[in-house]
Amino acid sequence: MKTPVVSWKDVVKVLNKLGYTVRRQSGSHIILHRTDPTNSIPVPKHDELKTGTLLAIIKCTGLTKDKFMRLLE
Repeated sequence: MKTPVVSWKDVVKVLNKLGYTVRRQSGSHIILHRTDPTNSIPVPKHDELKTGTLLAIIKCTGLTKDKFMRLLE
């Protein structure tokens, strides 16, 4: 499955579904945090995230790429 081009807003929506909340913003990055289990993920505030950046965010969530993409829908 090819990785789609997504924006930071789409990624934040998926992370919110997974229990992450926006903790703060540092420059052009939004830091999302989850308490159970504890985890923080920085998301660059770009209209189009690069494939490697998106894959790194997906890896931090602990989900597979397919499960993450289903949550985008």
